[in-house]
Amino acid sequence: VGRISYWLGLRGPNFPIDTACSSSLVALHLACQALRAQECEAALVGGVNLLLNPLGFVYFSRLGALSRTGHCHSFGAEADGYVRAEGCGMLLLKRLSDARRDGDPILAVIRGSAVNQDGRSNGFTAPSGPAQQEVIRRALAQASLRPDEVDAVECHGTGTPLGDPIEVQALAAAYGPGRQHPLWVGSIKSNIGHTEGAAGVAGVLKAALSLQARTLPPSLHAQHLNPEIAWNELPIRVATEAVSFPSGTRRIGVSSFGFSGTNAHVILEEAPQSQESSETRTLLPLLLSTRSQAARSRQAARWADW
Repeated sequence: VGRISYWLGLRGPNFPIDTACSSSLVALHLACQALRAQECEAALVGGVNLLLNPLGFVYFSRLGALSRTGHCHSFGAEADGYVRAEGCGMLLLKRLSDARRDGDPILAVIRGSAVNQDGRSNGFTAPSGPAQQEVIRRALAQASLRPDEVDAVECHGTGTPLGDPIEVQALAAAYGPGRQHPLWVGSIKSNIGHTEGAAGVAGVLKAALSLQARTLPPSLHAQHLNPEIAWNELPIRVATEAVSFPSGTRRIGVSSFGFSGTNAHVILEEAPQSQESSETRTLLPLLLSTRSQAARSRQAARWADW
């Protein structure tokens, strides 16, 4: 990743993150912290996944994690594992006040984020429901939001028999209190597969586009919902068809849980409605006072160059 700073001439913090599947969402959280701490004026955050070696396929096949049907049946009754996928995604982050000042197009606002660890769970690759609940509550607290103020969650949703029920239960526990309308969930993994190190940024891209369109796209391969989940008792609904967001400020949570045990959750909010682009700014005169016309021309030229 140092080559990127070298090519672009960037001087801020630069480091790779490896927490397995949650890597790029953890990187997003750390970039937000760097921006708040004034360590940088802008941040490039991304994830990339290339499948260059068969050993990963052999390992995950023996682990029983890969789908025999070739689909990620996220939250579906046919859930039998996930499909590995390649992908790359990059985000440019700035403080909201700076983006407004610079007239940048704003796609979405990061309201809050959090990272934690499973610690000792039922197994190294087994997800921890309590840890997932905790990371969501931390993100809500940092965003100063109530659980019912988030409309949907772009889930980790790998389509595994063990992981999906644990994630839905954690979502219901963290986002259920005070909720009068259902929490819609989906997973981009059902569309493009599991991009592993790039999975977090893929979920953020989907969430940002959903907020722009004010519509949550359908999550695939879940026509028959997982019977191990008590759907009728939980305020959770899978977006098997396109869902329009309710009126008001729209927000989507994004989850990414690494099999390393490191969890991340980010809450996105739709972009402010009154964005002032650089083309529509009001032009104001800059008044110069100099001893001579020649000096005034030179000073005006310096200001124009600056």
